[in-house]
Amino acid sequence: MHMADALLSPAVGGTMTAVSVAAIGYAVRKISRDGLDEKKIPLMGVMGAFVFAGQMINFTIPGTGSSGHIGGGILLAALLGPFPALIVLASVLLIQCLLFADGGLLAYGCNVFNMGICACLLAYQCVYKPVMGKSIDPKRIFFASVASVILGLQVGAFGVAVETYLSGVTELPFGAFLLLMQPIHLAIGLVEGIVTAVVLTFIYNARPELLTSTVQEAKLSGNISTGKVIAALLVLTALTGGGLSLFASAYPDGLEWSMEGVAGTAELERDDPVHKTMSDVVETTAFMPYYSFAGNEAGSSLGTATAGIVGSFITLVLAGGLGFAASAMRKK
Repeated sequence: MHMADALLSPAVGGTMTAVSVAAIGYAVRKISRDGLDEKKIPLMGVMGAFVFAGQMINFTIPGTGSSGHIGGGILLAALLGPFPALIVLASVLLIQCLLFADGGLLAYGCNVFNMGICACLLAYQCVYKPVMGKSIDPKRIFFASVASVILGLQVGAFGVAVETYLSGVTELPFGAFLLLMQPIHLAIGLVEGIVTAVVLTFIYNARPELLTSTVQEAKLSGNISTGKVIAALLVLTALTGGGLSLFASAYPDGLEWSMEGVAGTAELERDDPVHKTMSDVVETTAFMPYYSFAGNEAGSSLGTATAGIVGSFITLVLAGGLGFAASAMRKK
């Protein structure tokens, strides 16, 4: 559901960037003030890398000619808490935009809002956390994961339609666009919810304290080790980004599919100075555009695998570094 710049007017894009930056700033202030469990700081980096790799894998939605990928907001929030999760997901989206030309720079604020804020701060707080309660078990994990992911994606998909409408994108009439966006993202949400539940159940079976501590807003005790879970997630990230990404569905994702259904194309063009400037910035910073080697837009297996590994590593460093920085700010 990564939006491109052409779907937004400068006014809407700028406003949503301001909203998202304010939310990220509040999240940083929140975890700096309340404290961040130092045992979970490495998880911020590892889970950021895992979500980056996971978003590279588009899965086919049968019978639609469309595909989807995980957003990762609920998965992150369930392990890290809503505010660290938002910071990690914002880091993933920033790296995707600037280094891989996935999602526009003008659209960055909308993407953070639609994929991050809606999941981490809304769906997690309204559905996942209340459903989990204090007695966590695999059945609760499954129901909470699926329900909260679906809610987050439905609100996010609605947000996309509203943002394009307010931007005056006449190629995408609000009603017709919405009628395609909501059901396809309902199907995508069901699949992502199941994937989220599987990963969280695996972590629960290995270290249940990682989930219970987040829901209860408590820190892990000193004798709890997260090394095996982190090692397993690192291996899974490498396999996902460097291997499974090669088998991603070639079908357009839910947003592109909806655009094609309404406008007949998934690529709109805007040539005003603001859009051109944003495009020029991304062209300058993206060293592997569209997850392939520069100059090879058609893509290659080696390029995709390299992008998955390199992007995951950069995300690990950035997200983990932000966690250590927030912790250091509190100590200072």
